Amino acid sequence: MTGQTPEDPSTRHDIYGLLCPGRAIFELLVNKWTGLAVTALEDGPRRFGELRRQLEGVSPKVLTRTLRRLEDHGLVTRTVHAEVPPRVEYALTDLGRGALEPLAHLRTWIRANTGRFTAAR
Repeated sequence: MTGQTPEDPSTRHDIYGLLCPGRAIFELLVNKWTGLAVTALEDGPRRFGELRRQLEGVSPKVLTRTLRRLEDHGLVTRTVHAEVPPRVEYALTDLGRGALEPLAHLRTWIRANTGRFTAAR
C-alpha cells in the first residue's frame, strides 16, 4: 500500500465512521464530561466555578475544553458580563436543551441495567 498513511480515509476499516455524519455528534454527547455538563446546565446559566463544584472530579482544564467544544458545536453559549471582576456564564442553547431528553433516556437505561452489567463482569 505505497503512498497511504494512517490518516488516509481509504485505509480505514471503520465504515461506520466514514459513512455516518452523526458519529462525531454521538461521540461528543456520550463523552463523560459533556453529558454531565449539559445536565448541570439544565436548570439555567451557571458560572464556571459553579459547574466545577457541581461536576466533582473535573479539572479546570478538562472543563474548559468541554465547554469550548459544546460552544463550538452550538450546544452552549458563553456570555461575558461587563463587570469588575468580569462574570462569565454558560447556558444551553435550544440545540443543547434538545440533547437533555436523549441523555435522560440514556441515564434511565443505565440505571435500569446497572445490575446486569455488574453481573456480567
